[in-house]
Amino acid sequence: VQLQASGGGLVQVGGSLRLSCTASGFALDYYAIGWFRQAPGKEREFVASINWRGGATNYHNSVKGRFTISRDDAKNTVYLQMNFLKPEDTAVYYCAADLLGSGSSDSPSYDYWGQGTLVTVSG
Repeated sequence: VQLQASGGGLVQVGGSLRLSCTASGFALDYYAIGWFRQAPGKEREFVASINWRGGATNYHNSVKGRFTISRDDAKNTVYLQMNFLKPEDTAVYYCAADLLGSGSSDSPSYDYWGQGTLVTVSG
């Protein structure tokens, strides 16, 4: 059972990135997926989530209107589209899975975690 976060990289202010969270060893269909991030010297914080049915999403206020979370269960993947990136978005981004979850913003709700992918916004 493994989650793999990918798609991070270096981008300029105002640019875009799309992160992917892919599962291996289990199907994501029945899992809510959350994205969290941790900047250097800071605590991990909630970014966005989508419930297991895919009908409800939740965002941290700082990313509303800029980030979009979506899921493609056929590909066993959840995406985080990040637009209009700011320097304060620089962090390691983690995805996490919560069985039959509603898309909580609390990290202890999540059962499985990916290894993280680094996003650096310069400029």
